[in-house]
Amino acid sequence: MADHILHPTPYPDINAVLHLLLSSAQTILKHDFLGMYLCGSLASGDFNRQSSDIDFVIVTADELSDKVIAALAAMHDRIAASGPRWAKKLEGSYIPQRLLRRYDPSYERYPSINERRFYVGGHGSDWVIQRQIMREHGIVVAGPDPQLLIDPVGPDDLRRAVLATLREWWSQLLDDPARLHSREYQVFAVLTMCRALYTLQHGSLASKPVAARWARQTLGEPWSAMIERALAWPCNPQPDHLSETLDFIRYTLEGTEQRTENKL
Repeated sequence: MADHILHPTPYPDINAVLHLLLSSAQTILKHDFLGMYLCGSLASGDFNRQSSDIDFVIVTADELSDKVIAALAAMHDRIAASGPRWAKKLEGSYIPQRLLRRYDPSYERYPSINERRFYVGGHGSDWVIQRQIMREHGIVVAGPDPQLLIDPVGPDDLRRAVLATLREWWSQLLDDPARLHSREYQVFAVLTMCRALYTLQHGSLASKPVAARWARQTLGEPWSAMIERALAWPCNPQPDHLSETLDFIRYTLEGTEQRTENKL
């Protein structure tokens, strides 16, 4: 067996959970299983053992029946109950091969798990970004090279996806900031805004630390101190800066059209 399959990440405890997910999914999917990939922070260089999830995509030969989807839901319940901490941090989707190649906002039957909730639904515009991360940086646990499965995503497509994600998700937090009462989510929000601004400016993706260092230097005050604190978390305490975090989200949202009007 290839070494990257035996050791897809540098973390033995995470690899153990990934092997459990892989073998369990293969048993249920049988000939419908085509590949398993890591995306998200493990692939993009953002991974933090204190706060990150294990983001995965499993590619299937075709759409899955209700019976198979129910079996996958039960499988994820068993994995979450198996004991290891990382067994509760799996987040991902099962995607038919034909729908992986490019983003289709009209399709709403992806079996997915997020925050320990298994459901069947659609993908938001952020999946344009996730597909690009998977194509260019995805970690192959099993299956072919992801570049053979996913079409390239152009700079303007990335910018549009960032704009749509800001509108679909982050604008809502200005009216209902309940999630942002968490210090961890405040850090996540600040670093995500930095990455959004980076992509809007450059038409390319960067890890959150890279984008945050760029934003700290480019934006200056009043944002640089807040970005510095976010970069230092969790090594340094994160004070409660709800109001400042909301202001930064608002700043990002309000400036998106102006920053991109000459780029799209």
